[in-house]
Order: sequence, then structure tokens, then C-alpha cells
Amino acid sequence: MHERSSVGELASSLRAELNRYSPGGKLPSSRALVERYRVSPVTVTRALARLAAEGLVVTRPGAGAYRAEPRGRTPAAGDTSWQEVTLSADTATELVPRSVDASGVLVTLAAPPPGVVEFNGGYLHPSLQPERAMAAALARAGRRPGAWGRPPTDGLPELREWFAREIGGTVTAADVLITAGGQPAIATALRALAPPGTPVLVESPTYPGMLAVARAAGLRPVPVPADADGVRPELLEAAFRATGARVFVCQPLFQNPTGAVLGAERRREVVRIARAAGAFVVEDDFARRLDHGDAEPLPAPLAADDPDGVVVHVCSLTKATSPSLRVGALAARGPVLERLRAIHVVDSFFVPRPLQETALELVGSPAWSRHLRAVSQELKSRRDAMTGALALHLPELALPHIPSGGYQLWLRLPDGLPEAALLTGALRAGVAVAPGRPYFSAEPPAGHIRLSFAGVAGPTEIAEGVRRLRSAVDELTRSAN
Repeated sequence: MHERSSVGELASSLRAELNRYSPGGKLPSSRALVERYRVSPVTVTRALARLAAEGLVVTRPGAGAYRAEPRGRTPAAGDTSWQEVTLSADTATELVPRSVDASGVLVTLAAPPPGVVEFNGGYLHPSLQPERAMAAALARAGRRPGAWGRPPTDGLPELREWFAREIGGTVTAADVLITAGGQPAIATALRALAPPGTPVLVESPTYPGMLAVARAAGLRPVPVPADADGVRPELLEAAFRATGARVFVCQPLFQNPTGAVLGAERRREVVRIARAAGAFVVEDDFARRLDHGDAEPLPAPLAADDPDGVVVHVCSLTKATSPSLRVGALAARGPVLERLRAIHVVDSFFVPRPLQETALELVGSPAWSRHLRAVSQELKSRRDAMTGALALHLPELALPHIPSGGYQLWLRLPDGLPEAALLTGALRAGVAVAPGRPYFSAEPPAGHIRLSFAGVAGPTEIAEGVRRLRSAVDELTRSAN
């Protein structure tokens, strides 16, 4: 049995039996629990630690575990209604009121109930994560001299150098700041580049997390339509001219949610148009290490060919490894780098050194390239499994573009199939999907859903999830008739 599930099951069993013991009473010894439940000593230790964290058990080194004394009466809830007036007053003088809406992000972060096929995820399934390589890297990092000391605020020099080489071109370590993943880096960039109340140009559709960050900073996202080759340059130029915006945020490689790759000619046009407008391009290069086995050679980042400092580059190790390896980078040239650095330091001081050291050990090991090759092949296999199942069982869902990288498919719903009702029906049928509405900064042209093939166990689960989605569509059709 998997260690993590064993810990949870043992903790549940012990929790159910606590009433057998009086407060302060001693629980069976660890050895007795190992023999009774046929689990490892490590599982027993972790299960008891979980109960101790819940305040149900007290552990005493060398003496054992005891049932905790009952907690005192829960105090009466206070009256927090006054906060409605105070918080609403904050926006009275704001040109663009700040709104912190995490719903679009939480859809991909929240784990669905047990037994539900997870097509809404945004990270690799545990079977695709390099768990052994990360564990080995963490162990090696812990033995490095000064591993728990204070790192430089800009990040470890060796890690900055590694990210600079990955970005390529003339980017150097001096241009790079280490961040706690891609999301904080995007937040830092938007705060540095656009004052509250101003517009920011975004691809349409685009990543809900970026839209949430922009709105929380008091910015006004303005959509620029994109197609299978990325953002349309003529519409981008018109948007700059109409709005006076000074920032455009894009994902040129395997865009989320469409999977589009910005074409070679458009890449040059986007940077030229932004430069002519006196604007910055925030390049979110989140999926560079998620190419599929049949992908063409990847284009270099926009930042690699940007002598004038138009592009502020954001990248991260998180998507290709684990949700908890939150190590990324910001790269920029010119005076803007000092502003980015100041905001980064004020917000977070620095990224914890053990995490940076672990990242260095991981990307410097032979296991790193092996992991990327394995993920590339597995993502292709899962993409093919999902596209095949959809073509066979749900041909009415339009798939305008089959990506060669990333972890998702973007599907347009037929007229008459309401998006919200489909989400509810799908969950009732046992499959969680991501709604399309949060990916649009304005009214969407049609209903959409996003299906992730990276967060499931494999092709068998993909086939089952599509089958459940088919049943949800059939149920909606019957209800409508």
C-alpha cells in the first residue's frame, strides 16, 4: 500500500478509537501498532504526528503517545459585520477597484472528492513527478555547507546562472532574480510595470491566475484575441493605440489554455509593436519543459533576442516537477530590474535557501534530463489518449488545436450546451473539468471547458473520465428535451 494512503488510513483508525481511552490515557506502543495494523514504524510515527497536530494526541519522547485533554469550550463568535463597511470604503476612491477573486485559480488547485477523475488539475500526477530525484536532491542540499543560512536576496549565483543559460541569448546571471515560483513573479512584474487604475493587455483567452493578479493590483485587463498561431499582431497594435497600455502579458509557448505557439513572424512583430508603443512584454514561459515527444524544436524565449529590454521574462521549475518545488526566475534588462528587485525584496525578502539548493542539485543531476525525456513521452501518450477518446465519444465538442506541449486541451461547447450546467453534471458523473469562463477577461464568444491530461494516473483513467463526461452530456441533453 502507498505510504501516504497508509498514514491516512491508520490516522483515521486511531482517531475512531480514541474514545476507548480516558483523557491522559496511554495509547498502545508504536511496536504494538506496527504489529496490529501491519504497517511500518514510519507510518505509525507519521500517523501519530498527524493526530498530535490535530490536538487529539500528545506524544512524549521515550514515554509514548497519550490521549490529549479535552479542549475548553469554544468561545462565542464575534461580530465581524463592521468589516463590510471598512473594506468597501477602500474602493471608494479607486479608479479601478481592486478585486481579489481566486475562484479561477482554485478550480485547478482544489483536489476533487475521492473517486472523481481529475481533468481540472494544473500539475503533474505524482507518478510523473521526479519524486526520487527530488528526495535525493533535497538530501544532498541539506549537506551543503551553509544550506540553512541566509541566501543573497537576488538568489544563489549558481542558480541565477543556470536560469540565464536556460533563457539563452545574451541574458546573464546579473539579469536574473530567483522567485518563489511563477505566480509571485507575475505579480511582481505587474506591480512594477503598471500603476493601479491603468490597462494591461492580455491574450484572450488566457491564464485566470494572471487575470486575478492584475485585478488584485487594481489593473484593468484588456483582451487581445488570439488564434492557433498566438496573439494577432494587428489587433495588439490597435489595442496599444486605443488604450495607451504600457504592458502586454503573453504565453508565447504552449499557451494556457489553447496550447498555441506564437509563430516566428509574430514573435518579432509582438516585440516590435511593444517597443514602438513604449511598452513592456511580460513573457510567461511556464511550459517550456512540458513539450511532447513529437514537438518541433522549440523557439527560444522572446527575452533571448531582446537587446532593448522590452521583455520581462518569467519562468519556473514547478510545472515540470512538483507543486511544492516553488522555484522560478524573473529576468529583465535596464532600470526596470531595480524596480523588480525592490518589490521582490519587500514582498518576500528571499526564496528559502534549502529550496534553492535543492533546485540546484536537481537540475545538475543526470536524473533531470532523464525526467524531462520521460515526461515528454508520457504527455504525448496522454494527449493522444484524450484526443482519441474525445473524437470517438464526444465529437460534438470542438477541438480547434491539438497542442504539441503543455498539459491541457481547450474545447468549445456546442450551442445549447450550457457551460455551468455541464460542470455540475460532470462532477455528479464523477469527473472534474475546468470551466472556460475564468479564462476570458471580457464576455466569452462561446462556452468552453479545459481538460487536463497531466493530473490523472494514465490512459485508462483518461478513457474513464471521457466516458463519464459523455454520460454528463447525455443527461443534460435528455433534460433539455
